[in-house]
Amino acid sequence: MTLTLYMHPLASFCHKVLIGLYENGTAFESQTVDFADSGSAAAHLERWPVGKIPVLHDSVTGRIVPETSIIIEYLQAHYPGPVRLLPSDAEQQLQVRLWDRFFDLYVSVPMQKIVTDKIRPANASDPLGVGEARSTLDQAYSMIEDQIRDKHWTTGDDFTMADCSALPALFFASIVHPFSRDQRHVAAYLERLMQRPSASRVIAEARPYFALFPFRDAMPKHYLQT
Repeated sequence: MTLTLYMHPLASFCHKVLIGLYENGTAFESQTVDFADSGSAAAHLERWPVGKIPVLHDSVTGRIVPETSIIIEYLQAHYPGPVRLLPSDAEQQLQVRLWDRFFDLYVSVPMQKIVTDKIRPANASDPLGVGEARSTLDQAYSMIEDQIRDKHWTTGDDFTMADCSALPALFFASIVHPFSRDQRHVAAYLERLMQRPSASRVIAEARPYFALFPFRDAMPKHYLQT
């Protein structure tokens, strides 16, 4: 197989890239990175010393491609499909890149702060950091509510890389820090995302691993249904 994605089925940033791959029916092989296994972890650190997932390997060029947004742009440049996840218009590209980074930095990152604090020993918890993360999510939800109010997808009518980023970010964030009752547009947008075939496939593949998610008991019932 030409493309290999090193990933974990429960990792939200891996979901972002998987959605991009599934949108275009791109052929690839996935290999799970198990950081609890010393051999698997060591092999991945050789690939990408930062140790983050996902990472894409292209056997044709021999390239290791890290970072989710870079992976999606690499795929569009070298393995294009019918869905352009980054538009050709320069101004639209800026908007897509902006909201792609927004979901990564201001939704996924604070969400992960809350999740990781949940599994820390009691004497190592960081209530101040968690409070700041929740405040960041409140601000992000408000901005997304305004952005999506008159749009079907994040930047307009077309599904883009920003939406690939939005699905895992909002899916997990909505569990650890639910939307307020008046944030109807964000909630409706998440439901649209979950109904997208590429996204629903990613969620279905992650579902067997939900027991590992520290906030598993807070998941809405329809998230758990096959």
